[in-house]
Amino acid sequence: MITFDFTHAVVLVTGGSQGIGYAIARAFADAGATVHITGTRASAADYQDDLSDFIYHAVQLQDKSAREALIAHFDRLDVLVNNAGRAGSNEYDYEQYLETMEVNLNAATHLCYGFRPLLETSGGAIVNVGSSASFIALRKQPAYTATKAGMLGLSRAIADQWATSGIRVNVVAPGYIDTRILDWVREDEERSKAILRTIPAKRWGKPEEVAKAVLFLASPDVGYITGQSLVVDGGLLLR
Repeated sequence: MITFDFTHAVVLVTGGSQGIGYAIARAFADAGATVHITGTRASAADYQDDLSDFIYHAVQLQDKSAREALIAHFDRLDVLVNNAGRAGSNEYDYEQYLETMEVNLNAATHLCYGFRPLLETSGGAIVNVGSSASFIALRKQPAYTATKAGMLGLSRAIADQWATSGIRVNVVAPGYIDTRILDWVREDEERSKAILRTIPAKRWGKPEEVAKAVLFLASPDVGYITGQSLVVDGGLLLR
């Protein structure tokens, strides 16, 4: 069993209220960290999962002033996990394209830049959550594809620039993960079978498997790893 120790660490996981983000936040809390999460609903009680172990911030990440207020709240940060994201129903509509870009990429960039001074002080780490779409095209989701490819490029660039400041920046790129947001896909038997045929592991990934990858890259024990992408996809990209 892989274990990590983040005792005394302060961690922020955007979009940590559900799905992969919740699994990441849960894993950090179990490893001893003080975990802050963001969500879009008014309070933590508005979510299905128990968020009582985390410090909840209601933030609309597409709002620049809301992001600035979030940054200003902290006087210390050891790990930033940019996990929050969205996909539009019609990303060939330019307004939806812009909305997806703002949440998925611009907000993450703003938080990386805004938290840089605190991360320099702590010798901290950034883990940006990309996607298999960081490497392959999702033809029905051009904005989502663009943001996840951009997340990879952003992470590599700032990892290079900030390495001498003691900040490490890496990417975890999940494939098809078993979360509620994809229930509609798994419940469609034919669609689910078609997806599983593309995955050598022949199963959906677990959120906890993504979380372990995030904790690995955030750990001081791997302090010589920066500017890298760790794909968690059951072999999807092999095909």
